[in-house]
Amino acid sequence: MMTGKEYEDSLRKLNLNVYLFGERIDNVVDHPIIRPSMNSVAMTYDMAHAPEHKEVMTAVSHLTGDTINRFCHIHQNTDDLVKKTDMGRLLGSVTGSCFQRCVGMDALNALSMTTFDIDQKYGTSYNQRFLTYLSHVQKQDLTCDGAMTDPKGDRGLRPHQQPDPDMYLRLVEKTGEGIVVRGAKAHQTGAVNSHEIIVMPTIAMSEKD
Repeated sequence: MMTGKEYEDSLRKLNLNVYLFGERIDNVVDHPIIRPSMNSVAMTYDMAHAPEHKEVMTAVSHLTGDTINRFCHIHQNTDDLVKKTDMGRLLGSVTGSCFQRCVGMDALNALSMTTFDIDQKYGTSYNQRFLTYLSHVQKQDLTCDGAMTDPKGDRGLRPHQQPDPDMYLRLVEKTGEGIVVRGAKAHQTGAVNSHEIIVMPTIAMSEKD
């Protein structure tokens, strides 16, 4: 598991394309506006190493049996759900702010179930691909951002009916390596503080969408 300092150093290695008030930000880690939220994320790493918080802040991976940060964990039982709640209360009391990893954790857990259900219905292999990705997230102790909200444009129209098709993120091409998407996502908590962005539909999409 990473420490808070290792988390910060890992972000310095990323080539992020971040603009704030119309200006390109080359160093997001030390920027005075971004830094406070990054400090909160760093606490999720440091507190996982504190012996008095280990039971709440860490979990045992159901994939590898290794001890991992709970934010990278897939809930296995009601005890995990209780500890998730306890973790949120603990971090809230310590940071006094949003610690930004909740959406990514919830996205991982939602995808764990959804990919399994899709495979059961259609005979696909999405869940195994997800588990491979999850193993990477757990091993590297990554912070994931959940990107759900689209700008939406005209709320009275379906995604494929929008005058500007970029108001919804959409599939434009399938390749041998995956898919190509185009469009926009908005209001992603912690996007500049994350290693990975998990992109999901904001509404039930039809074939035309």
